[in-house]
Amino acid sequence: MEEPMDEQSAEETSVKQPQNSEGDQKPAERKKLPSLLRPVVIVPSAVMGAISMEEYEMQYWPKLENAIVQLLTQTPGDYIPISYEQMYSCVYKCVCQQHSERMYNDLMSLVIGHLQRVSQELKSSPPDAYVERFNFAMTQYMQALGGIAPIFNYMNRFYVSSKLNTDLKEELQKLFTLHVAEQHISTLFPMLQEAQNRPFAVSPPTMANIIKTLHSLKPDLAPQYPDLFARFIPNVLPQVSADDLPRIVEETRRWQQELLEREGFGRGETSRKRSGDELQTKPTPLSFMPKNSC
Repeated sequence: MEEPMDEQSAEETSVKQPQNSEGDQKPAERKKLPSLLRPVVIVPSAVMGAISMEEYEMQYWPKLENAIVQLLTQTPGDYIPISYEQMYSCVYKCVCQQHSERMYNDLMSLVIGHLQRVSQELKSSPPDAYVERFNFAMTQYMQALGGIAPIFNYMNRFYVSSKLNTDLKEELQKLFTLHVAEQHISTLFPMLQEAQNRPFAVSPPTMANIIKTLHSLKPDLAPQYPDLFARFIPNVLPQVSADDLPRIVEETRRWQQELLEREGFGRGETSRKRSGDELQTKPTPLSFMPKNSC
């Protein structure tokens, strides 16, 4: 009669069993591998806690919204203390937790609301301050984009560019064109054209900034106002041919004549005396003559 094997003998027998092929081991032996050799699967939620929609709405988006509002309303040339590292971290976490679409829509809605208010304020501006206020609003918004785009750079790379096939800064520029620029073209450009005939009615830096920025946002405005854009944007007018020379000469002569008539100068006038002034002459004594001359 055979005696039953004890636990030690059974363990030795299992170890001495032949292998199926070179390098293969039984399932029972694979369980005994050291923990350092076992494969480790890293789950994103184990590294970064999951962000619920409620947490996004109550904790993350309010921080971003506050920073965006400050950037949109700061005075051009001023810079407010915003922790870009903290804002970038909020965007990074929200993108990793699949909140990209919601965050993008929230950003667009916030900016659209701001631009609509700006447009309404411009419509109520007095004519003598309208051009300067339009320039201020446009400069303010363009400066704000320089801060908003870096904050949402991670969302731009992994959502806007990859899924929407566009660029965040370009989309924000289109919002200004749609909600502000196009709403005021019919009012702004007649004022700019009129200012051309009145020297310094609009300061040259203001005029140049408006024309150059609007040309970058909406280039199709140049053919509608070629003379205005040609003063600040090269190669706006079509190329001149020999047949155009008589027309250009006539236009130049007409502009010169209008300038002379408007400023009150005449071609033949060389005197700098004011009208109505008369030269007051005094008799000059002949002191060089001898007193007792015959």
